[in-house]
Parts: sequence; structure tokens; C-alpha cells
Amino acid sequence: MHIDVPSAWPADEAAALALQDRLRPLADHRGPGPAHPRLVAGLDVAYAGDGRATGDLVAAAVVVIDTATLEVVERATATATSTFPYIPGLFAYRELPVLVEALRALRTTPELLLCDGHGLAHPRRFGLACHLGVLTGLPTAGVAKTPFVGTFDPAALGGSRGSSADLVDAGETVGRVLRTQDGVKPVYVSTGHLVDLPTACAQVLALAPAYRLPETTRQADRLSRDALAAAAGRVTAADTVEG
Repeated sequence: MHIDVPSAWPADEAAALALQDRLRPLADHRGPGPAHPRLVAGLDVAYAGDGRATGDLVAAAVVVIDTATLEVVERATATATSTFPYIPGLFAYRELPVLVEALRALRTTPELLLCDGHGLAHPRRFGLACHLGVLTGLPTAGVAKTPFVGTFDPAALGGSRGSSADLVDAGETVGRVLRTQDGVKPVYVSTGHLVDLPTACAQVLALAPAYRLPETTRQADRLSRDALAAAAGRVTAADTVEG
């Protein structure tokens, strides 16, 4: 997959904020997005340590799923060390470089990207899913396990699969709290680029027939952890030889 990154990755907070401000207007949250995509990719990142230290080993995974069968079509991984500091609201800059490398390794081009993270549901309305969508030009949404910003009315969220409630921040609907299985914790869906919220939620629900998380996220999470373990093993082995 070909991805152009038009400028160097930011090295500090001021540059990262400036880039968010410049790219934010390019994100299209109206969609409508693909109503019946055949190939959907899940993206996730695993960190060595607690994920807060510069220089941590990072592994990114992309898993492309056939929505008709929920079978894996293609997998790709990349590993790197984190170079951007841990700053709330700018966490995407720790993940974007290695995620882009994993996407570049794909032979197929997905019709929709589902990130383990947020899109519009972000303090500056430009989370990881927005940035990846603008960079790739692909429909992109965020599916998070926990909220970052916003609140919702628990009474409006039913207990059955498919029930949902608006996630609201500063009077703006920034996402949707979606229950994918009866009686389990919900997930938090927000748009990133070229897809609207109802379409994003419909795709997440369709990809989660049996578990809380969509199959794209489940597969990418497992693959990123495996890639991290393999990379950590190579680093340990190299250190042993050098020592």
C-alpha cells in the first residue's frame, strides 16, 4: 500500500499541535463511507513497558478481514522504538510512524480502517483515526475500549446488543457508545475520515458477532503482541551476543 507522509514527524509538542491544527479541517466526518465493505482492516499497537517512555519498543499490526467470512485476508507488522514523548492528547504521534510502516507492507488496500483508538472523540477533535484517515485517504473510524473525552446518559444505553447512546463533549456529539454483546461493557466509536457515525457503528457491530471487540481489533491486538514478543526476543538475543 502506498502512503505519502508529506512532512517529517513532529519532534516536540508545539510541532505536533501545529500539525493537528493544520490537518484537522481535512478530516471529513460526513461520510457516508462504505455501506458494504468487503475488506476491513484492524490496526493496533503494543508497547514494551508501560508505553510512556521514549525509546520503548513498539510493534504495530494491521489485519485485513473479509467481512463475508470473517477470515483473515492479509497481515502485516512493523516494529520501531518510540521517539515522541508521552503527552495526553498527542499519543497518536507515538503510534503513527510504525502504523504507517505496517500499512505500507500490505499488498491489498482495505476499504475501511478501524483503529484501536479515537477519532473525533478527542480534546482537539483530531485523534489517531482522523490522522490515519487523512494520511491514507481511506475511510477510517476509531473503536476504543475506554472513553477519552465526553459523557453519555447511562439510561439511554440499553443492555442488549446493538443498543447505543451518544457520546457528548462540550455540547457536541463526538461519538457513540455501542454495546456489541448483551450485558457486556460497550465500546466507544468515533469517526476519523470519510465515514459517518451510523455507518461506522454498523460496521463495528457487523464485525463483532460473538465478542465485545470487533474481529478486526481482536486479530490486530493479538498480532501486535506476538510481533512485540518476537522483536523483544531478537533484541534480547542481540544484547546477549554483544555482551
